[in-house]
Amino acid sequence: MSNPTQEASARAAKLSPTQAEERLAELAEILTRANTAYHGEDAPDLSDAEYDALKRENAAIEAAFPDLKRADSPSDQVGAAPAEGFSKLTHSQRMLSLANAFDDADVTDFVAGIRRYLNLDPKTPLAFTAEPKIDGLSLSLRYENGTLVSAATRGDGAVGENVTANARTIDDIPQQLENAPEILEVRGEVYMSHADFSDLNARQIKAGAKPFANPRNAAAGSLRQLDPAITKARPLRFFAYAWGELSAPLAETQSGALERLRELGFQINDRTRTCHSSDEMLAHYATIEEDRAGLGYDIDGVVYKVDDLDYQRRLGMRSTTPRWAIAHKFPAELAWTTLEAIDIQVGRTGALSPVARLTPVTVGGVVVSNATLHNEDYIAGRDANGAPIRDGKDIRVGDRVQVYRAGDVIPKVADVDLSKRPADAEPYVFPTDCPECQSDAIREEGDAVRRCTGGLICPAQAVEMLKHFVSRAAFDIDGLGAKQVEAFYLDGWVAEPADIFKLKQNYGQGLQQLKNREGWGEKSATSLFNAIDDKRKIALNRLIFALGIRHVGEVAASDLARHYMSWEALAEALDAAAPAAEAHLRAEAAVVAERKAAAQAGRRASLQPERDKAWAGTHVRAKAAWDDLIGIDGIGATVAVSLVTTLQQPRERASIERLIAELTEIEAPKARATQSAVAGLTIVFTGALEQMTRAEAKARAEALGAKVSGSVSAKTDIVVAGPGAGSKEKKAKDLGIELLTEEQWLDRIGDG
Repeated sequence: MSNPTQEASARAAKLSPTQAEERLAELAEILTRANTAYHGEDAPDLSDAEYDALKRENAAIEAAFPDLKRADSPSDQVGAAPAEGFSKLTHSQRMLSLANAFDDADVTDFVAGIRRYLNLDPKTPLAFTAEPKIDGLSLSLRYENGTLVSAATRGDGAVGENVTANARTIDDIPQQLENAPEILEVRGEVYMSHADFSDLNARQIKAGAKPFANPRNAAAGSLRQLDPAITKARPLRFFAYAWGELSAPLAETQSGALERLRELGFQINDRTRTCHSSDEMLAHYATIEEDRAGLGYDIDGVVYKVDDLDYQRRLGMRSTTPRWAIAHKFPAELAWTTLEAIDIQVGRTGALSPVARLTPVTVGGVVVSNATLHNEDYIAGRDANGAPIRDGKDIRVGDRVQVYRAGDVIPKVADVDLSKRPADAEPYVFPTDCPECQSDAIREEGDAVRRCTGGLICPAQAVEMLKHFVSRAAFDIDGLGAKQVEAFYLDGWVAEPADIFKLKQNYGQGLQQLKNREGWGEKSATSLFNAIDDKRKIALNRLIFALGIRHVGEVAASDLARHYMSWEALAEALDAAAPAAEAHLRAEAAVVAERKAAAQAGRRASLQPERDKAWAGTHVRAKAAWDDLIGIDGIGATVAVSLVTTLQQPRERASIERLIAELTEIEAPKARATQSAVAGLTIVFTGALEQMTRAEAKARAEALGAKVSGSVSAKTDIVVAGPGAGSKEKKAKDLGIELLTEEQWLDRIGDG
């Protein structure tokens, strides 16, 4: 009996090179389609025997004609791709984004801010690394005992996509390391060179496929292929520039750590320099910008990082960005086009946002047909009295406008060419009613934005609030994204967040109503119901953020959660503070009126008496609750009023309570430290600190599990008073709160 492999080899040997090349192309198409049908669609179109025979034939031809082996060869296909996307990997250390600098002054301020935070004398040396900012896709590689064990995209910073199989196909990524730390997470950027991008698009066009828009999209799309063989066929590269979890330090400096990564076999950008002043940083930036077009790959700026890793540790992190690094972006690219129309979009907070509809134009490699116009003042140019408005452009339909992409991302209108304005162009009249629900659209004193008053009756707000509710940083329900929630809303299935948790009860009996909808089946419907049930247990900060309260972002939601620790405590505090919030608004209105009256009368404004009148009669409990609320670091009067106002609206409050009733557990935030001497205590810093800056003191206290407040109240545990402490120190004494000097505080936390 003959051997099937030998038979395949014998047949391959009879082929001419041209025949072999044509057959390999045919086999690649057949086997790729078969893999998709088998692994991706669970609907195989070949029997196992047929599939195996074709694989043997492909391998035999490649053995006979090794020079003809294709980049997308079926022989190199690895494993089975997940049918519905990648699995998730949780980063051992969050992958943060970077704050941006857009001009020289931002860089100078960054350096000055570092010195202030660290309390460094101007003569103390302070070095930075400056490296090109690659325009690609962030990737984290984890090595254990020198072996690559996983690779994950950035994702949301905490959880990324598991692209390990794909990362193994990239030549710049070592599979094994020698003399590396036992645990080493290497972070960097996957990108595609200009030359490789051009060749790839040429192949795409030749094959009748759609070409990629730019190298970054090509790199991102290639890395996130479900089939690793496709990734292998794409010319991806990798620059290493950072690290995550380490079992042992790489070096004492950023520059030293990069050199260590180079020694381990990673590609490090040769344009990285060590600079010792903002002038040197800016000079290197100018050099890179000048050479940008000739680098051979896309960059969108220069990243500066504090070189001393001990300084990096002291500087620490903000909520989403490190304090010790910044990205100096290149100036946005510009282009001129025609403004064809101005449309008004209504956001989830009711804000009416003008959008420019443009004759399509390419800006920075991307075709732009829409751009933001900011607000009605930016369009108008002059107010109702004919006075010029600062930054107003007097933009009209038909104008020639200059478009740029801010930070190379968001298209904006920068300028108007008045010399080319059509003779019949009319000033744009901003609407005073909502285009979605025709409710009044009002503009509050001091607000640059006009807002719809329709609330839940406004379709735009209801839909957008529901989309926000299911967004990644909020409830993040698998299988229920913006598209699905909008469809459910339009069909009348979901009108408010609580309805999401009633979907199974209302429409899931027998799964018939949901599984019969287009795009749904029994499996996907069951998965959705299970995913919804999984989110009946939610973290308090996510719940607060998900409510979509104006001015309450992720950071404010986390601050509120850490302070109150439960939804019941937060709601009770906001109810108690309601009279004080009203008094605050009365006081603000009275101050505005007094200033206007004083200006007209030519006298000095008397503000404090007006404030006192507004606050007169406010109950002491309400005042205490208000002071406690605005005393939370990062929560000011504007956020506080928004919180209180939302919970005092009967319809909104009832909607929130219906949601709370559907939840089984609202998790309190975990303390950052549980064994420290100050964990769980509320600390207030006042006066001048001499051994650290206020920002560093706050960061250290919070890292030890303490809460830092901006005001002294009965809930305060410790007041740390430095020279010059005033009313806060006096109030602490009056309330019998423990007072510590800076030295005593450092002794208490074991840092003295």
